Amino acid sequence: MTAKKYQKAQKRVSGRKQGYNPQHFLAFCIPISIGTFRFNPNKKAKDMKVTAIVEKGSDGLYSIYSEQEINNHSFGGYGESVEAAKTDFMLSIHEAKKMIKKETGTIPNGFTDLQVTFKFDIASFFNYFDWINVSKFAQYAGINESKMRQYKSGVAFAGERTTNKILAAIKKMGAELSAASL
Repeated sequence: MTAKKYQKAQKRVSGRKQGYNPQHFLAFCIPISIGTFRFNPNKKAKDMKVTAIVEKGSDGLYSIYSEQEINNHSFGGYGESVEAAKTDFMLSIHEAKKMIKKETGTIPNGFTDLQVTFKFDIASFFNYFDWINVSKFAQYAGINESKMRQYKSGVAFAGERTTNKILAAIKKMGAELSAASL
């Protein structure tokens, strides 16, 4: 992502009424394996970690940005889906890596083993994991189905208690899926 694109995405994100509120985000650590970037779970000491915020904007587009920088390079992406925004975000990391190497002649040690944690708002979570039936998930989580559809579309925002209920249901579902075998 070029600096101009990133600034445009940042303006769009910063101009929202909702803004970043940690209570409205669901955190998941998703290891990356794209191009020359790789996640090595055995290497702990010098791993670089980046937290990427995934949001759905009022314009219907999805943004992924990080407030962290590596060698004064920022990361960001946006697109019509979370997948498209994630691809753009990963491209910005790749471009930053190339620019850092060009500027300094070397790449920081942990940059090749970059660990990205994605924090989703509810709308972007259900866009990314579109195979989850929102109504069935609402029943599973003990939340009103109509309200859950509003959270998914971005019309309404879940409070802290509801967000915690959603996150607990996601973790419970993940544990149940992990314990299942065929």
